[in-house]
Amino acid sequence: MKLKLGKVESYIHEKLEKEKLHFVLLDPDDVSPEEASKIAKMCEEVGVDAIMVGGSTGAEGEVLDSVVRAIKESSSLPVILFPGSHGGISKYADAIFFMSLLNSRNPFFITGAQALGAFTVKRYCIEPIPMAYLIIEPGETVGWVGDAKPIPRHKPKIAAAYALAGQYLGMRLVYLEAGSGAPEHVPNRMIRVVKSVIDVPLIVGGGIRTYEDAREVAQSGADIIVTGTAIEKAGSLEEARKRLESLIKGVKG
Repeated sequence: MKLKLGKVESYIHEKLEKEKLHFVLLDPDDVSPEEASKIAKMCEEVGVDAIMVGGSTGAEGEVLDSVVRAIKESSSLPVILFPGSHGGISKYADAIFFMSLLNSRNPFFITGAQALGAFTVKRYCIEPIPMAYLIIEPGETVGWVGDAKPIPRHKPKIAAAYALAGQYLGMRLVYLEAGSGAPEHVPNRMIRVVKSVIDVPLIVGGGIRTYEDAREVAQSGADIIVTGTAIEKAGSLEEARKRLESLIKGVKG
């Protein structure tokens, strides 16, 4: 029987048939609902494809809900949860990256948090999108919080092995994460090697700040590029818009 994809996952695949995608990640610990609302409206205007909400330190409850609601009220873009743990679930979101941190030393981040959050996802009728999540050096905060054994930047075959294992385990996306605020993005060679062995869409995030960064990552094989810190730290909406427009040009060519 052919797997029927949910609405958001179908949207992703349909758009990927035409172009590379750019997602913006907003951390409720770093942006207020008012700021999130303005950023979301701007994201839709400049051509961002979806908004991810979540963070390493695990924003949850009313803090998370208020940000998701604000985004939904000001934008028609899909809102996808990017949870730091099982508490990072909001009933107002469209979908959730139901992800396993495959290179964590702690089973909690591989299957434990997922088991604790599964019934909540089902109860809220949030679309789950299974994803293999891999932390690449330096890993930054998410690597520390997730008790990861970061994959060395000069070992692309290790990343490829984990990515392919994730696909064979049934995960329909692979995410290579250098960490929010990382000094450099995931190496181009690693992206190329991983992309060469998997058949599912590849997401890359962390350390992508400029047109050149986005262009390199996209040309190396990433299907979806995620940026967050570059937008949150822009200082003004005008500067954030300039950065977004530049990043989108780099992603979509």
